[in-house]
Amino acid sequence: MLKIGSTKFKISANCILFIVNSLLFGCASLSDFEALRNDVNQIRRDTYEAKKDVNDLKVKTEDVIKEQDFKAFRESQAEIHSRVSDLSKDLQFLSGKFDESKYSLEKLQKDSTSEMNLLKAELTNISGQVKEIKERLNILESRSKEAEKRFEEPKKESVQAKSSPQESVPKDKVSAYEAAYDAFKNKRYKEAREKFEAFMKEYPQDELTDNAQFWIAETYFGEKDYEGAILSYEVILKKFPKSEKASAALLKQGISFNEIGDRKTAKTIFEKVIENHPSSKEAELAKKKIEEIDKRTEKKKK
Repeated sequence: MLKIGSTKFKISANCILFIVNSLLFGCASLSDFEALRNDVNQIRRDTYEAKKDVNDLKVKTEDVIKEQDFKAFRESQAEIHSRVSDLSKDLQFLSGKFDESKYSLEKLQKDSTSEMNLLKAELTNISGQVKEIKERLNILESRSKEAEKRFEEPKKESVQAKSSPQESVPKDKVSAYEAAYDAFKNKRYKEAREKFEAFMKEYPQDELTDNAQFWIAETYFGEKDYEGAILSYEVILKKFPKSEKASAALLKQGISFNEIGDRKTAKTIFEKVIENHPSSKEAELAKKKIEEIDKRTEKKKK
């Protein structure tokens, strides 16, 4: 359309030039002037259409440019979206790793705190047990000294005891020993203990003296005075280490410690029974006692 308009524009322009020349040279008529005016109007119309065609072409060109720019923009947007999506995935992955690490760290810190509190509680408990054991040892040492002192009392006291009107021990040592043992079998523990002590004072060097001391310890054990029993068994172990009652005294001492709740000391003593008297029946009993203590300890741990 722009091409046709341009051709018309060229023809009209030639006509105008021809008419102008005619007017200038005086040879143009009224009809020629009218034709000139028509041509001018035609040129105006052609010029308008040409401008319109140029504007249309400009708009089309702009649309093409806009479409290309929009396509490039969309491609750019798609690429940016893809990158953002990748970054979001990476961010999500890292966020998951961070949360996982944070949870592990918090769990580790919590477990460490719990373990530390448990250790502190255990140490406090052990400290209390050590203190209690020390107190018991002090009491036992005190009683042991008293027992040894009584055992080592001079013969003079034995003579005085014999002269006392309350003395009930027969002069015959066999009868005296049997009377004390009979009281023990009938669970008259206090009476038996007094008679055995009187026998030991009367016959301190007799072959039955170590047995008498053992039965004295047994009277305490029968009364469930385990601390008194422990001390009395200790007298046998110190004064009569080679006595036939030594293995039984050591075993019963371990049992007494076990009864007062001191299983650690009890286990140590049972192990000593096995070591010192491996072939004795007391050693077999000591093994069973150790197994019982170990089982009880495992249950507490669970």
